[in-house]
Amino acid sequence: MNISLLAFCLLLAVAAAGDLQPKPVPRMQAVPQPYQQVSFQRDGREVARYHFGKDLDRPFIFPVIGPSGRPLTRMGHPHDPESHGHHNSVWVSHHDVNGTDFWSNGRGGRIIHQRIERLDDGSDSAAVVSHNNWLNTKENKVLLKERRTTAVHALPNDELLIVVDLELSAEGADATLGKTPFGFFAVRMAKTIGVHDGAGTIRNSEGGVNEKGVFWKRAKWMDYSGAVADGVVEGIALLDHPSNPNHPSIFHVRDDGWMGASFTQDAPRTLKLGEPLKLRYGLWVHAALPDSEAVETKWEAFSKLPAIAPTKR
Repeated sequence: MNISLLAFCLLLAVAAAGDLQPKPVPRMQAVPQPYQQVSFQRDGREVARYHFGKDLDRPFIFPVIGPSGRPLTRMGHPHDPESHGHHNSVWVSHHDVNGTDFWSNGRGGRIIHQRIERLDDGSDSAAVVSHNNWLNTKENKVLLKERRTTAVHALPNDELLIVVDLELSAEGADATLGKTPFGFFAVRMAKTIGVHDGAGTIRNSEGGVNEKGVFWKRAKWMDYSGAVADGVVEGIALLDHPSNPNHPSIFHVRDDGWMGASFTQDAPRTLKLGEPLKLRYGLWVHAALPDSEAVETKWEAFSKLPAIAPTKR
């Protein structure tokens, strides 16, 4: 018997004796994929995917899979895909940083991935910690440095809580965030969930219903729910964390299927050099059309989540 075969037999004997036991397999995993993507998987099935290719105008999450196994978000406006190509499912951006437009495509501002700091797997959640530069491409000047944590938490009944933590730091000089309803956090819902296209329903924490009742109103949370198949209703509640400086956020929401938490809709804000801005947003990915009390309960749990790990440079 040669040495390699003998070693293999000894390994099998040790394993059989119980000295080598497989480690528990994490239920939630962040699995790297080709073309600079990370697949969030629960029990081996994808529930969301983070895209961060350096040729993109910004990183984003697509798809977001609901409890029935169907996507709840889409890329682009269903009736205007060209001029709304920046509607990247779930995305972070801002219309005016020192006059540079990071919201639109091809207008001079791009959020460019720099590195993945960490991938975390676990029994209840998986996460990606990434770093991005907010670049004014016309001047080749970095205006903001960003550290982003994207975490996907498993909930009962195949529901999810997606939590996005942002740490934004001015680079080189103070950065002014102009007055605009566009930015920082937004979601483009699937076509059939929209009020116009699918007779979906929008509600907020203050009792407002659909665009007329929620547009440019402050709220702790905004829920957008509708049909994803015949007889199947699901949705996403966008949760604003109480630690955010403008909480409760002003929401920019349309019956055509998108919602966003606006950080500077009311007034411009300045990021001082050396004073990072920290923001946290959540997405409750849920079944059916929950009542307001159920969404409020999820917001309360979200508001009490522990803080993320400190910055690593």
